[in-house]
Amino acid sequence: MKTKKSKSKYDTNPLEGDVARRAEEEWAPPAGAPTEEVKGGATRDIGRTANEAARLNVDAETPTRKLEDSLAGSYPSVFIPPIPQNPTIYQPTTYQPPAAYQPRSIYAPPPIGLKSGERLVEGLGMPEKWATMLPYAPFYIGAVVAVVELFLIPRTETKARFHAAQALALHLAFIAVGMLFSIVKALTDSGVGSALFSVAATVFLIISMVRVWKGEPHHIAPLTEPANWLNDHIKPRKK
Repeated sequence: MKTKKSKSKYDTNPLEGDVARRAEEEWAPPAGAPTEEVKGGATRDIGRTANEAARLNVDAETPTRKLEDSLAGSYPSVFIPPIPQNPTIYQPTTYQPPAAYQPRSIYAPPPIGLKSGERLVEGLGMPEKWATMLPYAPFYIGAVVAVVELFLIPRTETKARFHAAQALALHLAFIAVGMLFSIVKALTDSGVGSALFSVAATVFLIISMVRVWKGEPHHIAPLTEPANWLNDHIKPRKK
C-alpha cells in the first residue's frame, strides 16, 4: 500500500497546477496592519558626528594621515643609518701598480743626450749595443758571452738580459741539432747534412748580430719559453 508523501514549501513541481497558489500561501506576509507612509513635512538632516563631518572636508584632521606627514615625526630606524645633510661624494680612484711592477719595454728609447746603444749596461760597463750583439757571435763564442752576461747583468737591464737569454737558447738549440746530424753522419758516413746545417746556423747568427746592432727588434718566437726559463733560473750575482 502506497502512502502519500507530505510536501514541503520547497517541493515546487512546475507541472503541478496549483504551484502559484501554494507559493502565495507559503510566502504571504504575516497578518497585521500594512505599512503606512510617513507624513508631516520635508525631510531634515540628522545630527552628524565629528567623524562624519571630517569625511566631508578632506583638508580637516582625519583619523588617518598621509604617509609623508607621518614620516616627519617618526622615530629613526636602528637598521638604516641616517642620511647626512651634505653627503660627501667619493670619486672612484684607479689603481696604479708600484713602479717596480710597471712593465718595461726592452726597446724603450734611451735617455736624453745618449744615442741608441750608447748607454752603458750596469754590471758590464760596456755600451748596450755591444752587450746585446755579442751573445749572437758564432762558433760557441756567443754562448759563453751570454752565460757571463746573465751572471753579471742585473734584472733591471731587461733588454740586455733578454738578448743574452735568447742567444743562449739559440746556441743550445744549434748544439742539439748539430749532435743529431753528427749521429746521422756516423751512421751513414755522409756529412753533407751536418755541413749544410753548420753553414745555415752561422749565417743565421750573423744576421741576428746585424739586426741587433742596428737596433731592430729581434724576437725568435719558438725560443720564447726556453729564453724565459734561462732568464729566470740564471740569477745575477749579488753585489
